[in-house]
Amino acid sequence: MVTWWRRAVNRAERLARRAELEHAIEQQRIDLLVAAHRWRTAERALDQGWQLLVRFKTPLLMAGGLLAYRGLRHPGGAARLARRLTAGALFAKKARDLLR
Repeated sequence: MVTWWRRAVNRAERLARRAELEHAIEQQRIDLLVAAHRWRTAERALDQGWQLLVRFKTPLLMAGGLLAYRGLRHPGGAARLARRLTAGALFAKKARDLLR
């Protein structure tokens, strides 16, 4: 008779544990769905930007090739442009620091 009581208690404990585990699994599924939705929302802007790059891939490659060709034909112009860009970036950084 003691074994019957022990079986009943073990069965009740098992059922309670099973209910807890099922609840935990259901909560994990909900958390996963929410995380997936947040991920899709966050990546939407990146995907749109990537699609824009893919759409204009050929013209961008052609423009880059022309700029590279011009840079090889006239290397002084590229060096001058690099100096101007560096000076402009330093000036913008100093101006931003002064405005803070």
